[in-house]
Amino acid sequence: MAEAYLRIETDAALESLCRPLRTAEWLALDTEFIRERTYYPQLCLVQVATPDIVACVDVLAIKVLDPLFAVLYDPAILKVLHSARQDLELFFHLTGRVPTPVFDTQLAASFAGFPDQAGYATVVQALLGIALDKSHTRTDWSQRPLPAAALDYAADDVRYLREIYLHLRGELQTRARLTWLDKDSSLLTDPATYRPDPETAWRRLRGLQRLRPRQLAAGKALAAWRERMAMQNNLPRQWVLKDEVLTDLARQLPATPAALLSVRGLNEALVRKYGEALLGILATAPAQSTVTAVAPTEARLSAQEEALVDALMALVRFRGAEAGVSPAQLATRSELQRLARGKRDVPVLQGWRLETAGRELLRLLDGEITLAVSDGVLTPVTVDKKG
Repeated sequence: MAEAYLRIETDAALESLCRPLRTAEWLALDTEFIRERTYYPQLCLVQVATPDIVACVDVLAIKVLDPLFAVLYDPAILKVLHSARQDLELFFHLTGRVPTPVFDTQLAASFAGFPDQAGYATVVQALLGIALDKSHTRTDWSQRPLPAAALDYAADDVRYLREIYLHLRGELQTRARLTWLDKDSSLLTDPATYRPDPETAWRRLRGLQRLRPRQLAAGKALAAWRERMAMQNNLPRQWVLKDEVLTDLARQLPATPAALLSVRGLNEALVRKYGEALLGILATAPAQSTVTAVAPTEARLSAQEEALVDALMALVRFRGAEAGVSPAQLATRSELQRLARGKRDVPVLQGWRLETAGRELLRLLDGEITLAVSDGVLTPVTVDKKG
């Protein structure tokens, strides 16, 4: 039978819960939120657990959350989360600060042999042999009262997080890998990670990089405008302007209201609402001579470069498997593309990644080693340059 948990639904109950939490060395933390109808996530539930307590805090029913925030922002208490980024983003937008310090069990799992971005249920099943109920992943967490089964599901998200934290921490400590988390965790707790930048919003859009220079400039400006509109009105980006409509606007560069209406997905209501702004953006897109269409690191690779990146990727997979580390934690393909083009400011050439695979990648690029397959096993082999 699962351990009982506390349902915290009043200010007095929250204060009572937080008294023992203030003395904890670490606590498991998770949140439930919705953002289907907003730009910023709406916090609905906070789950916390220590070795002795499991609790679900109904933040929609409680007027004053200060006691909870005092615990979450206490630098003496380690916050344990799985796939922490969205939760930390939520707290940042609520308070302007990021809780620290943090231990992300998804990140830790990738250093202990699990695939990159392994889900919570996957890790719980592998380490504890417990199959979690996934039937409430689409729950509307803003509804009240919340069904008991949904609260049970939410409590499980921290109940077993305690155990996988202890297991993974012990595993990484035994393998001298706890320090591997440091840099990645510092990125998670850096407020800059969660500050929206309208000027880089275009990078989320597929297909813009293939446009001509003036079209690309228009796409960048449209994406920045859409991001600002979404932020100002707390609306999902797609509710302001769908991705495919934005890309078509950049591609077609319409110059009149009638031309706007010819763009698929733009109706009269949208043109009345945003037409003047859209035409102004499109009309002022920089001329072709002033904009570089695609940065060198984003341009399409030649066949020879693709083959070189394939070899680098094979070496990363080999060393990742040997070290029991997800290959994506060593280097992504896009990072290896930059490496193949002579860039050296890539994570795989820093810290533990340099020692695990980075130096050997450089040797492969310099022709000092090659890759050979023997009995179906890929092996780096030193090149004999004598003679």
